Amino acid sequence: MTSSKRPRARAALPASLLACAALIGASSESPAQETKRRAIVTSGEEWITPEVRRAAERAPDWLAEQQHQDGYWAQDVGFKLNTDYSVVETDAPHVGVTALALISFLAGGHLPGRGEHGLVLDRGITWLLGCIKEDGYITDHGSRMYDHAFATLFLAEVYGMTQRADVRKALQSAVNIIVDSQNREGGWRYKPFARESDMSITVCQVLALRSARNVGIAVPSRTVRDAERYVRKSAVSRRDGNYGFGYSPYNEGGAFTYQLRGHSRATFPLTAAGVTTLHAAGIYDDPVIDDAFEFLDSQMPDFDRYYFGHYFFYYGHYYAVQAYYTAGGDRFKNYFRSIRELLLRQQQANGAWPCQVGPGEAFATAVAALILQIPYQYLPIFQR
Repeated sequence: MTSSKRPRARAALPASLLACAALIGASSESPAQETKRRAIVTSGEEWITPEVRRAAERAPDWLAEQQHQDGYWAQDVGFKLNTDYSVVETDAPHVGVTALALISFLAGGHLPGRGEHGLVLDRGITWLLGCIKEDGYITDHGSRMYDHAFATLFLAEVYGMTQRADVRKALQSAVNIIVDSQNREGGWRYKPFARESDMSITVCQVLALRSARNVGIAVPSRTVRDAERYVRKSAVSRRDGNYGFGYSPYNEGGAFTYQLRGHSRATFPLTAAGVTTLHAAGIYDDPVIDDAFEFLDSQMPDFDRYYFGHYFFYYGHYYAVQAYYTAGGDRFKNYFRSIRELLLRQQQANGAWPCQVGPGEAFATAVAALILQIPYQYLPIFQR
């Protein structure tokens, strides 16, 4: 399929969203950081090769075919169990995957009610709005705070493009429960109002809050400050030693840990999540971030070889691409060349990506498409 096959509606972004300085609780970027960012923007076409365009067009066509007529994508609902995925319900409506799939359409420039995939987005919005409970929690078939955050992020992004009143109302209530559920540690866990925190849940909430704030939803600055404090406590100083790669009970200097207590694991996905959370809070130039990128650079080759086709791979790079893109410069160039080549090689003939362990191929395909399309800059959350 080529880009000339059908006309595609592209998103016209509100001018108020084009400034990335509108981060929640954000401090101003340094001149050096702004220069790095602009360098990537001006050379964006270098990353959007014909191969990327073809891959990014095949993905939404496949995803559109998989969408249920009611607007959701059915995948295996479950949760992480060590290095496996424990399935609670097979082939069920999945809030998180549906939200990610819809975000991948927005990332490609597709709009609700317009163009070839406008109906896909309309159906998805309707279904997600129907999943919101009275307290603002977006859940269905046992989905948890991961999924709530992805759904909140989608609603924020789509509200920025459509200004729909019903979306804004739902978005505000979804944000409220995130804010109210933050615990004393400064983070979040699998369910609302949990006492413990973990990095993988916290990053989702902070990105959702940042996107909501960008489109005018009230987010307390204290919420972001407390989340930043939690993430900083999760960083492992290089002075603490270097204990090796992988899902060991030990930590490697420069990484971020899963939880604050004990010998919590420190991994590529968690470290990418930590950097992305700090970026979302307006922290760009910091020794903690520099150390984390050194860890990510050193671990990525082994991580990719070992986990490709595993949901760890996809959610790890979902955060890594955002971290590297925000950093800009050679960091992004080197990273994106590597992940682009890997994803282009592994896309299947039908346009999907494999997911041997995890929710399913709709999840993998949505995330892979998001990664490849980040240089398009159609999503406000990926704006500079």
